[in-house]
Amino acid sequence: FEAALSLTFFLLAGRVLDRHMRRAARSAAADLVALEPSRVMRIEGEARVNRPIGEIAVGDALWLPAGARVPVDAELQGNASVDRSAITGESDPVELTAGQALFAGDIVLTGPVTVTATQVGEDTTLRRLARLVETAENARSRYSSLAERAAALYTPVVHLVALLAFLGWVWATGDVRFAINVAIATLIITCPCALGLAVPAVAVAATSKLYRKGILVKSDTALERLAGVEKVVFDKTGTLTERALVPPDDLPEVYLPVLAGLAQSSDHPLCRALRTALPDVQPAVLENVREFAGVGVSAAWNGQSVSLGRDGDGADTLLQVGSDRFPLVSREALVEGAEDTVRALSASGMETRLMSGDSEERTGEIAAKLQIDGAWAGVMPEDKAALLRTYREQRHNVLMVGDGLNDTAALAEAHVSIAPGSALEASRNVADVVLVSGVLNGVTHAIESARIAKRRILENFALAAIYNGLAVPLAVAGYATPLIAAICMSASSILVVLNSTRVR
Repeated sequence: FEAALSLTFFLLAGRVLDRHMRRAARSAAADLVALEPSRVMRIEGEARVNRPIGEIAVGDALWLPAGARVPVDAELQGNASVDRSAITGESDPVELTAGQALFAGDIVLTGPVTVTATQVGEDTTLRRLARLVETAENARSRYSSLAERAAALYTPVVHLVALLAFLGWVWATGDVRFAINVAIATLIITCPCALGLAVPAVAVAATSKLYRKGILVKSDTALERLAGVEKVVFDKTGTLTERALVPPDDLPEVYLPVLAGLAQSSDHPLCRALRTALPDVQPAVLENVREFAGVGVSAAWNGQSVSLGRDGDGADTLLQVGSDRFPLVSREALVEGAEDTVRALSASGMETRLMSGDSEERTGEIAAKLQIDGAWAGVMPEDKAALLRTYREQRHNVLMVGDGLNDTAALAEAHVSIAPGSALEASRNVADVVLVSGVLNGVTHAIESARIAKRRILENFALAAIYNGLAVPLAVAGYATPLIAAICMSASSILVVLNSTRVR
């Protein structure tokens, strides 16, 4: 009775975990679709009419104000500065001219602009990304765990042995009652409890250990897949590097509190980085603070107008105090732990790759600085997913580490994936492991723990095999009563659990 309940419990637990992961995959795709605005201003004659996005057709002229997210793929009429981070992962604005393409998910920084819809509905870039995520996640969910593969062989063999023992004793002695007892003892002594515990017991110990280090393991097969990783592919911006604004050298010290106060007034990523660059500066008290989407922040200080944002051409980020203008310096810096992580991965024999939507020059510069084995630049989200799919088809076990919306399909397509804690929700949802602590060194900790966990799992299988190799012949020979079989079965389960705790 206990054996039957235990086996049912582990089977149901596996199904619950599988259902949880499928829900996570659907929510990741839904996060992408949620970026699509529900309504947009369509130009009808001389008027601008607010219409549901479902009514927009190819060829419609749309009016988009500054700060608006582009709802469909479109062609730009006029010039504009665009935030394309949802597609390329790069925070730097892209300057576009008339006739160039806008993608669903882009944010218009300078506006208003007029665009002409070129792809709508399921054909837009965001919808294609959502479909890629769903397809890749469904393909990855077909991965069979070690326990499943072992059970597929173990279960029929056990039943066959018990049946042969029954038939053999009936033929040898003619005593059906004794033959049934031997068959029952064989089934009990070979109960797959030790096998059923081999993986879950290790997984619980390993995931709790990683959680204490700020690493959240979301998938029930993530540790097994991590243990077999041969290559690691990194996204660049947001994963290995971060954009940062720093004050210019000629900025008078009296203006530093003003700069800190303006940076504190916005939650823009560049402002957050600027606050980090001014940790010891007490922000000035500002009045009439206003933020303009895609432009910057303005306020009043000691009777003067002050602002932080783009200049008229959108080329530089300026601090303006009265008539004084100070261009801020923008730089790309490596995130904490990036060099140590790549070095540790290379030292362990793993191949490293860098994949970015950024320019070839900047991508190559970071790859050289980190001594990464190879790099791809100017890569679109579909291309990232295609590269990971090619690796998978070639039987290469690849770990993808990324944080942006443009990485979601690649994260889902990879053999196993990790997202930093600072990643967008869609990326965290689709990843197998999340670095809650935000420290990139968690990648090496996760791989190391996964390899140790796999060794313990294989040891557990070996213990179960040795136990069965000794116990089954005794049961088949009629030397084990059902009671003795139950004691032996419990002892084997305890042994497996004790070995699993060594992961800690």
